[in-house]
Amino acid sequence: MQTAEFLIELGRYYLYAGGIVAALFLVIGIDRIEPSANGSYAFRPLLIPGICLIWPLVLYRWAVLERTKGHKP
Repeated sequence: MQTAEFLIELGRYYLYAGGIVAALFLVIGIDRIEPSANGSYAFRPLLIPGICLIWPLVLYRWAVLERTKGHKP
């Protein structure tokens, strides 16, 4: 029973971190990464579940795109 409780707690914290990343990305990052998303606020809540699940990838891609922002081929 302790293992199951630990896994549930781990999943809960993973989703909490995903929620924080989703909030930051949807408020700050999406306009900087994708200029065509500027001003389109209706679809942003639809992205929250996906960002919560793949937040490590979202953070990685956000960091890479921010770093190479001025160096687009």
